[in-house]
Amino acid sequence: MLVFALSAIAIFSYLWRVNPEVVIARSHLPAGAKRWDRILVSYFFFPTVWSILPVAALDDGRFHWFPVPWWVCGIGYALLLTGMGITTWAESVNKFFELNVRIQTERQHIVIDTGPYAIVRHPGYFGGLLTAAGMAVSLGSLWALIPAGIGSLVLVIRTHWEDQTLQEELNGYREYAQRVRSRLIPGIW
Repeated sequence: MLVFALSAIAIFSYLWRVNPEVVIARSHLPAGAKRWDRILVSYFFFPTVWSILPVAALDDGRFHWFPVPWWVCGIGYALLLTGMGITTWAESVNKFFELNVRIQTERQHIVIDTGPYAIVRHPGYFGGLLTAAGMAVSLGSLWALIPAGIGSLVLVIRTHWEDQTLQEELNGYREYAQRVRSRLIPGIW
């Protein structure tokens, strides 16, 4: 938890310096978010990701259902920090990186195709997949991979629906999708 908290403080400080617009945009829920996205995030993603913590606590701290060696926890920390780093990289170059899916017409929303967006169309979600898995494993719990996996499945669904929304509603996104073929995982999907 200390690693996560210190990383979050470092990420906030970094983003405030390089892209304060994204910090401000993510601090509130603006109007115009897609209804399906509000439901998906509020009722499925956040509850499953936050349930990683109590499941891991019950597994590793209380019942020891499936003990893992220290080096597996080390792999978890590597995944956690890599995922957080990728997401931070995406946030640092994309001032339109918000909590909800919407076209930000009031901010002259444009396609971002630099940084990690030159590799995959949704690098923040790729980072989220790594972060969820890393959180579970770094806490010493393989059972916590179940809610992490469900949360990751929700991110995959959200990636698909957000991509459809952007192709239909954001000028230039279809051309960008032709240049950058991978939505989520480089070279795979």
